[in-house]
Amino acid sequence: MMDVAKRAGVSVTTVSHVLNKTRKVSPDTVRAVEEAIAALGFAPNTLARALVRSSTNTIGVALSAITNIYFGEVVRGIQAACDENRFIIFLADTEDDPDKQIEVVRELHQRRVDGIVLAPVPDPEGRVLRYIETHRIPVVFVDRSFSGRFDQVLTENRKPMHDLVAHLVGHGHRRIGLISGLDGLSTTRERIEGYQAGLATAGLPFDQSLVAAGASDILPAHDSVLKLLARPEPPTAIITANNKMTIGAVKALRESGRRVPDDVALAGFDDFEWADSFDPRLTLIAQPCEQLGRKAVGLLLRRIQAPERKPQTIRLAPALNIRNSCGCR
Repeated sequence: MMDVAKRAGVSVTTVSHVLNKTRKVSPDTVRAVEEAIAALGFAPNTLARALVRSSTNTIGVALSAITNIYFGEVVRGIQAACDENRFIIFLADTEDDPDKQIEVVRELHQRRVDGIVLAPVPDPEGRVLRYIETHRIPVVFVDRSFSGRFDQVLTENRKPMHDLVAHLVGHGHRRIGLISGLDGLSTTRERIEGYQAGLATAGLPFDQSLVAAGASDILPAHDSVLKLLARPEPPTAIITANNKMTIGAVKALRESGRRVPDDVALAGFDDFEWADSFDPRLTLIAQPCEQLGRKAVGLLLRRIQAPERKPQTIRLAPALNIRNSCGCR
């Protein structure tokens, strides 16, 4: 920086302001500094800066199933918020595996990230919680509730699922099946509770045999839908608890020769960009994915600045996008 300053005819402080955009500098001065940087081949030493400032301006993002378009949209929000605050993200996939999760969190911590946004995976041994608390890592849980001792940004699950059941009941359905998500996740539990509440409000009994595990993925959901349809009294409507399971359900219904919604109505959680292109168009609950990511970064930056502040949980409301697969015309 001293060499750049000398060549540009400015102070080292001015070079710092140009590089870090910490103060307004005249266009002519910026041009002179940039020309000096280009001529000298100067590149800031990020690691050296981190040692001096005890901050790397990096955030670790650990999510399961990054290939899922839902988490892709959450990452888009995280990236946008990080760009606005001049942070870089390190992205890692926990693969919904508790062993992989603790490995990923350790690796991110060892790379000196300033904090972590984590979609937690259930771990009976509680290893990731202990590690985070032992090393006092700023963390925000996103999408999945894990512990009230930490900041969290979540979607409301119970009421939207309750309302979706009520919508199908309004179309005359009395046997409504549910393809539930991965066991142990708070989202799975809350959506089942919302489903049960919707049935209770409608005066319908809860039939455990109409709830089938879809493991939050396409193939398990496909197989579970086929099993429900093979029952002596199959459901006349099916709700799927995430977008990948919706795809599995569509495949199974087509294979079985069922017409949607004439033979079986279909609706679910997690709207996605091409749901409107299906025939029929899919009725789905749209989660505020990008907002989840942005809110998570906002909470994390506040946690980094004030480590002792009281944990905060934010719940965002999704929207029901009614199309044709539920029976609406």
